[in-house]
Amino acid sequence: MTVPQLAKEYRLVEFDEIASTNDEAKRLAELGAEDGTLIWARCQTCGRGRRGREWTSERGNLFASLVLRPVCAPLQAAQLTFVASLAVRDMLAGYLGDQKFIACKWPNDVLVEGRKISGILLESSTAGTGVIEWLVLGVGVNLHNHPDIAGRHPSTSLRAESENETDVVGGLEKFVEAFSRRRNEWMVSGFEAIRKSWLSHAYGIGQMAHIALESGNESGIFTGIDERGALRLRGVDGAERLFSAGDVTFEGTV
Repeated sequence: MTVPQLAKEYRLVEFDEIASTNDEAKRLAELGAEDGTLIWARCQTCGRGRRGREWTSERGNLFASLVLRPVCAPLQAAQLTFVASLAVRDMLAGYLGDQKFIACKWPNDVLVEGRKISGILLESSTAGTGVIEWLVLGVGVNLHNHPDIAGRHPSTSLRAESENETDVVGGLEKFVEAFSRRRNEWMVSGFEAIRKSWLSHAYGIGQMAHIALESGNESGIFTGIDERGALRLRGVDGAERLFSAGDVTFEGTV
């Protein structure tokens, strides 16, 4: 079995099969795992996405979770979702070319021609201090297989979009390399640099968007994200509203 070649700041914990890489990463984080601990599995039996949704985890796809310990407040740490989205996009562009059709969808998906190819799950602990104790960044990328996701964006895989050979080890190496570069950009230049890059690849700018909230639904024209990463919607009255969480769909998509 090929061993991934990763930068020295990463410590790989590898599994053939596991319930959830995020759950294992959280367990290790609670035990003191250092920043850069990377949980990778070839198969998950209980993979999940945001809001507890099932994440289909067939062999041949990429499932990995990183333990991170950024020294910052939770709102700032949430920006790492955008860092990871750009890293996934960078990795995919390495196979598909840096094309406009690889897009980042708020808050945590990556799409190819409107079809979901990747999702990101961020979980953290502040231990009641108001400062991040640890953060787990889970990434799933459809390399060889993709499920039929009823009721949301249709899905795709890298194999369906490209004739290039894609192996999981290579995909993991490329993602980690891209994440290191994007995280360093975030640490050195701040969120504004990441925000500008993300907006240049954002899905749905200028389109009518609908956001599902716990308190109901809101609609408006998607105009971008603010300096904290909140979704910007412009209503029919011309007023702009900000949303920090919710499920977004666009006119003409499910």
